[in-house]
Amino acid sequence: MFELIQVSEQSYYIQSPAKIGLVKLGEQDVCLIDSGNDKDAGRKVRQILDANGWRLTAIYNTHSNADHIGGNQYLQKQTGCNVYAPGIDCAFTRYPVLEPSFLYGGYPFKELRHKFLMAQPSDALELTQEVLPDGFQMIPLPGHFFDMVGFRTPDDVIYLADCLSSRETLDKYQIGFIYDVAAYLKTLETVKTMQARMFVPAHAAATDEIASLAQLNIDKVMEIAEKITDICEQPLCFESILQKLFSDYGLVMTYEQYILVGSTVRSYLAWMKDRGKINGLFENNKLLWQRI
Repeated sequence: MFELIQVSEQSYYIQSPAKIGLVKLGEQDVCLIDSGNDKDAGRKVRQILDANGWRLTAIYNTHSNADHIGGNQYLQKQTGCNVYAPGIDCAFTRYPVLEPSFLYGGYPFKELRHKFLMAQPSDALELTQEVLPDGFQMIPLPGHFFDMVGFRTPDDVIYLADCLSSRETLDKYQIGFIYDVAAYLKTLETVKTMQARMFVPAHAAATDEIASLAQLNIDKVMEIAEKITDICEQPLCFESILQKLFSDYGLVMTYEQYILVGSTVRSYLAWMKDRGKINGLFENNKLLWQRI
C-alpha cells in the first residue's frame, strides 16, 4: 500500500484505497490528483515526495468524497500547495460536514461525523480548465457525485476517479454509490468510447482498455434497476425496499451503509420515476413506490 507506480514518462499513481494520481510537471514540480483518505495518507504522500526530491505545487481533486480529499489539509499546511475542486464539490471540500449532511438528509449524528465520511476542511479554490497545468484536459464525469471530473495528462494518461468500479468491488458491495443515475450512465457510455495510453480508475486496476469494465458497470446499474422494479410490484415504502435489497444481496446494515446505499436507492427511485417506470403514491401518510 502507498507504493508509487509509474505508468508513463510523467504520470504515476500511488496505490491506496482510492488511487492518488501524481504527475511530474518538471524536474522538481509535481501535482497530485486527489490526496487520499486522511492525514496519515497525506503523511505517506509527503514521504514519497521527499524521497524523490519533488515539490508539490497543487492538488486537483476529482470530487469531494472524503476518501479523495482527506489528505488535503495536511499536505496544504506542509507544502503551501493550492487545492482545487470542481463546482459544487469545491463547497463540500471547504465545508466537509456537507457530505454526511447530504447523505443523511439532515444534521448527521456523531457516528456519521468521522473521517470516512467527513474529511478535514481545506482551503479549496474552484477547479477550472484555466488553472490546470499546460497540456492537461479536464474531463466532466458527473453521476457518481455532483461535479466529478477526471483528467487527461500531456502524456495521454486518463485518471477516471470513481466513475467505475472493478468487478471485485461490484461483487463485494453490489450497490455502488451513485448521486445521479442518468448522468452516471451517460458518463459510462462516454468512457466506453475513450482512447488513451493508460486509464487509472480510483477503484479498479490501471488498464489500457476501459470499454469492457465500463459496460460491466452499466450492466450492474441496469440489474439493480430491474431488481427495484420487481421489488415494487406491490406498493412499498423506501425502508422496505432498502431492507429487501440488503437481504437479496446479502449486505450488512450499518450506519454508513444505511446512508450510502440508502441515498443511492433514493437516486434510483428518482431516476425510475422520471422515466415512468415506477410511481409514488401516498397511503396512510406514507410515500409508497410501485412499478407502472
